[in-house]
Amino acid sequence: MSDTPTVIPRSPAPDDTLAFLRNGYLYGTRRFRKLGSDAFEARLAGTRAVVMHGREAASVFYEGDRFSRERAMPSSVQHLLQDDGSVQSLEGPPHRHRKTMFMRMLDDASVVRLVESFEHEWRRVRAEHAGQEVPLYDLGNLVLTRSALAWAGIPRDRVDDRDLAGRLAAMVDRASSIGPVDRIARARRRGAEDWASGLVADVRSGLADAGPDSAIRTIADGSDDHGAPLPEEVAAVEVLNLLRPIVAVSRFLVFAVHAMHTHPQWHAAVEHDADAATRVANEVRRFYPFFPVISGTVQRPFEWRGRDFEPGDRAVLDLYATNHDERLWDEPGRFLPERFQGWEGDPNTLVPQGGGEAATGHRCPGEAATIALTARFAQLAASRPFSVPDQDLRISLRHIPALPMDRLRVQMRA
Repeated sequence: MSDTPTVIPRSPAPDDTLAFLRNGYLYGTRRFRKLGSDAFEARLAGTRAVVMHGREAASVFYEGDRFSRERAMPSSVQHLLQDDGSVQSLEGPPHRHRKTMFMRMLDDASVVRLVESFEHEWRRVRAEHAGQEVPLYDLGNLVLTRSALAWAGIPRDRVDDRDLAGRLAAMVDRASSIGPVDRIARARRRGAEDWASGLVADVRSGLADAGPDSAIRTIADGSDDHGAPLPEEVAAVEVLNLLRPIVAVSRFLVFAVHAMHTHPQWHAAVEHDADAATRVANEVRRFYPFFPVISGTVQRPFEWRGRDFEPGDRAVLDLYATNHDERLWDEPGRFLPERFQGWEGDPNTLVPQGGGEAATGHRCPGEAATIALTARFAQLAASRPFSVPDQDLRISLRHIPALPMDRLRVQMRA
């Protein structure tokens, strides 16, 4: 692959949709290698787009307000992971104003409280399942849902936590689905929105007890960039946008255990060393498959690689390929947490949750929470509270989003 391509080649196929479905996370990587470029033009789902990866591509995609995320994703992703009026769909001043609310809710002190809540709920769920064999992914969804609810200040009597855990997980699990599976997932999301809408209404009216500094109170009292209160349905969507990404961390918990099971030398390294655990967490986020790509539509014209990008043009940033870019990472196909020793944190090289700066762009505001939760769970898992029975631990890169074949079953110790 050329380090300094000057033009953007085209995919040889008239439409790359089937190639994307066949190759999954490796679609872009294989095309980049075949075409000798870190960007190429292709037709995906009937729409022409430039697919790109790498530090420069991430900078172009996330910086300079060149792209909008509104209506840029497939409908299944659009309706399950975001909705009209949500923070992800906004741009410019409205987006920055709403993003400030999320950054405030997820500041350093809040992340510490979330991790404390997670540890408490992990001990509780571990005791509930002592002696049982369970899928770690499902267990993680429940622990993280309970942790998020307690941390956000949502009273337990206002929610069926197991039901909500299933609904929140399905929004992520089914984001790439089509047909009846997609329709069922959307119906489950609507049920979660109805619950969140009722909760917001009751917090605003005083029928639900919410602390003055709680996250649920912050959203219920939230306003747009003109100072008008958020409509109830928008506030409800933002409640889900706060809870769902926390529950999505369950995948990283599974991958952390998968990594330490296949690289057992890291158990001793992380159990009593928070810095080593953080290095493992970052390598888990780099090495393992989360979401493969992010899409955007051009909102102001610019030129890149000899191509004029006009408003309405589509671009796709390949997150997985960027996290495995051999120009950025030595031996990207190996799990090497030590690569993060002294790492300076370039925001456009490690992009499992987006690139650029979280405070001003579309990088996930919960990234610090993701790292902290994954690192702490790596430490908890290092004490071997469970064993990993024989099972199929392969991870198919054709299935989006990916998990080990058997969802990583664990035998909880009594």
